[in-house]
Amino acid sequence: MKDFINGLPKVELHLHIEGSLEPELMFELAKRNQVQIPFQSPQEVHNAYQFHNLQSFLDIYYQGANVLIHEQDFFDLTWAYLLRCKEDNVVHTEIFFDPQTHTDRGVAFDTVVSGIHRALEEANKVLGISSQLIMCFLRHLDETAALATLEQAIPHKDKIIGVGLDSSEQGHPPEKFAKVFQKALNEGFLTVAHAGEEGPAQNIHDALSMLGIARIDHGVRCVEDQLLVAQLIEDRTPLTVCPLSNIKLKVFEKMEQHNIVDLLRKGVCVTINSDDPAYFGGYMNTNFHAVANAHAMTKNEIAQFTRNGIEASFISDDEKARLVVLVDTYMMKG
Repeated sequence: MKDFINGLPKVELHLHIEGSLEPELMFELAKRNQVQIPFQSPQEVHNAYQFHNLQSFLDIYYQGANVLIHEQDFFDLTWAYLLRCKEDNVVHTEIFFDPQTHTDRGVAFDTVVSGIHRALEEANKVLGISSQLIMCFLRHLDETAALATLEQAIPHKDKIIGVGLDSSEQGHPPEKFAKVFQKALNEGFLTVAHAGEEGPAQNIHDALSMLGIARIDHGVRCVEDQLLVAQLIEDRTPLTVCPLSNIKLKVFEKMEQHNIVDLLRKGVCVTINSDDPAYFGGYMNTNFHAVANAHAMTKNEIAQFTRNGIEASFISDDEKARLVVLVDTYMMKG
């Protein structure tokens, strides 16, 4: 099963590029840019990654992002992640970036998006990995700041396919961002949002009805409302679930308690993703292994996570068909 998972083509739909900043690269960029960070070694950074909730993670996450200043930094960050995608047989990825984390520090929006986009283009040509880019609003900031960020994104519609909503879910419900999401939809952006991770199932309802989203990021607390689960199944609304993240941030105490396999078997369009892999202990293969080790699954069930990812992705029907053939061919060999 381990070899099967390693070789399986995968699609990642929930990855924060800033959350793929490995301690070694953090130190390299800190030195290059002469930025002070509150750690003496990469190992000390690793040791600090013991989180008790989402906020304790975010505090250190925003500290780490301070080393990202120049376009080349964002290229190097994204390229390092894409090389890991190649190792894990990720054939398509849709990555989040948080411009406000950088623009609030005086880094230009164009600097951020240009560095990331250049790496994604290079990966398509050199590594054969296709991609889409999604800009997230930080929900702990106000909607006025989100609207200003959206204005900065409009000239980059050729690079950014959608907008999302991340950061602290507690105390920042979907309705806080209804106007900016409506404006984003009017501008032709696709929309996604984090909901039902630390917040209740009601946040999922509200994100769907108030923000018009196409995908739910996380969404594991949908099980608090069986009518909602039935609706998700009927509508094929995707959940971009992040198993190791959910354990690290104490959404579940252990993987055996995680509901992703139960949701899969009920017919929910659940997918496996790595979220912030540098902080949560694993990229795609590691997340797949963690789920498979904790739950007895068939190869076909494991492959269904990829099939769901293809269905939920923001790519053309022709491209989806091409990726389905990749999976089908792999399954015939296996």
